[in-house]
Formats: sequence, structure tokens, C-alpha cells
Amino acid sequence: MLSFKYRVYPSKKQIFRLHGQMQLARELYNILLEKCKEHYKETGKTFTQFDMNNYIKGLKKERPEFSDIHSQVLQNISKRIGDAYKAFFRRAKEKKQGKKVKVGFPRVRKFVSSLTYPQTGFKFKSQRRIYLSRIGSIPIVLHRLPKGQIKICVIKQYRSGKWYIGFSSDIPQKEFKPNNKPSIGVDVGLKDFVTLSDGEKIESPKFLRKSEKKLKFLQRRVSKKKNGSKNRRKACLKLSRQYEKIDNQRYDFLHKLSRQHVGSYSKIAVEKLQIQNMQKNHYLAKSIADASFGKYIQMLHYKAWSAGCEVIEVNPKNTTQECSNCHKIVEKDLSDRMHNCPSCGLSIDRDINAALNILNRATVGLTGSNACGDLSSTPSAMKEQDISSKQELNEVRT
Repeated sequence: MLSFKYRVYPSKKQIFRLHGQMQLARELYNILLEKCKEHYKETGKTFTQFDMNNYIKGLKKERPEFSDIHSQVLQNISKRIGDAYKAFFRRAKEKKQGKKVKVGFPRVRKFVSSLTYPQTGFKFKSQRRIYLSRIGSIPIVLHRLPKGQIKICVIKQYRSGKWYIGFSSDIPQKEFKPNNKPSIGVDVGLKDFVTLSDGEKIESPKFLRKSEKKLKFLQRRVSKKKNGSKNRRKACLKLSRQYEKIDNQRYDFLHKLSRQHVGSYSKIAVEKLQIQNMQKNHYLAKSIADASFGKYIQMLHYKAWSAGCEVIEVNPKNTTQECSNCHKIVEKDLSDRMHNCPSCGLSIDRDINAALNILNRATVGLTGSNACGDLSSTPSAMKEQDISSKQELNEVRT
């Protein structure tokens, strides 16, 4: 599965229709959620997705305004509620098993900013226009043509006021062809975004940190405006556009870097990081979120196959403390930027030392038993890990 995202420019009348349908979608979501609660209290059984779809048919007769929304969009709402309940029961089971998770019962929706067409209800009129059922023909900028068979279409309005359409396409799996290029170990960090085992370093761009001054100015402008006024809405729009600009800068950097790496190496070894646990450090959480290590590794995974590259995740324990030459543990603080081994006398940059350890562990994992729990995006492991490129579509969804 591949995802494609495009900018669209609906007219004022089409925006009015979209907002109306989103309002009805929010209302239907809350109605079905309440119906699920009532049904469980009365019968002790789950109100299934099939039951919800039948309920929608009767509701459309009572309230004809729901007929203004395409049937596939309505059925997608019931699917979302069904998925929310499945996730709730899964988390409840995990908590009983002793895991530290928040159960999170499905909640009432205050707003909906997207509409999903799972199968039908959309079609291309030309390379410049796409037709959405009950909405009309909308201008679209196809900066690249979508590939494969389109399965899902999602239209969403961002907080900046811009509209986007995302497609999820089914593309037949191609045979993996290795590119026969060198292997590399990658250590991610805050000062240098990535450090490669060959000594190359790429400085962290820190897009959020560099824009903090402007963000503070825009946030002060918002706080000074009267709640509910047009001036406040305009100030919020400017603030949202600045945040969107930062996101665009970050994603542009990550896309270009990940494409460069999968095209230059046959095997890329990275750490299997637990980003949520790392962000529990309140001194570094903001910088870790700004760096987006997880997104970079995710991009490596889904781009690797087509480039003939393999991405291997290794156990990150002691990659910085261990000596890459003699494998002795050398304790060091975060302020210690050099690795000086008293056993073998190796003196090297700590990040390069970590990258070499990551590469060594990946090599052992390929030739040995994968005892460290390493993960690989090799042809055989890709099917088990189910790694796909759905991140763009997830951005478009609510």
C-alpha cells in the first residue's frame, strides 16, 4: 500500500457543503456511540458494526439530512467506532496483564475535520479535477500521478484553512533486488541529527527551536484578542500556518535525508528506540519531539524496499557506553563527547562509536540468531512486520 497527498481548492459553495457534512458526521458519530452504550446496558452485548449500519438505514428515513452524505462515508463512521471499541478492549486486556497503559473509553467527538470514502464516491474528472459525491468537482494539484488501484480517499481541512486529499493505493509487491552497496550504522541524536559509522555527521536542523521567537509573538497576539471575535480567528489562523510551515520544513528534511540514505547503502542499522519513554525526560522532551527520530526511521523502512536496501533495528542498550573495538563498557555522562577506552586505548567521538556498535550488532544479527530482538526490513521480515507507507494518509485523517 502506498499513500499520496494532494492540495485541493474547493469553492465557497463546496466548502459550505463539506462543513455541513462534517457537522452531520460528528453528530452521527456521537449518536452511534450513545446507541452502543445503551445497547450494552440493555442486552450486555456489543452493538456491532453490522448493527450500526442497519441503524443508519433507519435513521436516514427519520432524518433525511443524513442522505446528503455518501453511504460509504456513513459506514466509515461506524467502522471508526468499531475500531475504537476494539482498541479499548485491547488496552483493557493489556492493563489486566499488568502493562502500564491508559484504557481510554471512546469519547464524544467535539468536531470532525475529514471525510473518508473507503471504496466509492470519488473519481477523477481529469488531471486537474476530482469529483466527490454530494460535493462536486474540486480543483486538485496532481504534482505526481497516483499509482496502483486507489482504495481509500480522504479529504481534510487543516487548521491553517488549507484543504488536502489523500489516497491509499494498492500496488503489487515487486521482487526485492539488493543494490549491492555498502552497509552503514546510524546513531540519532539531538546535537547531530544522525551520525554515520563512516564518520559523517548531519547537524540537527531544529526547526521548532529556530521558530520559537516568532511563535511566541503570534501566541501573544492570539491571547490579546477577544474570545469569539474575527480578529482572534485571524490570529489563530496565522499561528496555525506557522506551525504548518514548521511541519513542512521538518518533513521535507526527513524525506530528502531518508531517500538519500536508502539510495546510498544496502543495509542501514538503526536503534529500536522507545520514543515515548525518551520523552518522559522533561529537559529533553521538546528537542526529541522536534527532531522526530521515529518518523525518520519509519521513512527509512517504507522506502528501503524500492531502493534495494534493508533497514535493521537493533537493541539500543549500551550502544554509547560499549567500546566498538574491545566491547568493554566505558561509563560516560551526556556531557562527555569523546569515547576514551582505558582497555584498548581507543579514542573516538562518542556518536561515531555508538554508530559502529549499532552496525556491529546488525551484522551479528544477520549472521547469528537475532538474539537481541533485532528487526529487519528484509524481504522475509517485511511481511511479518507489516511495514507500509501509510503515514501521509494518516496525516490526512482525523
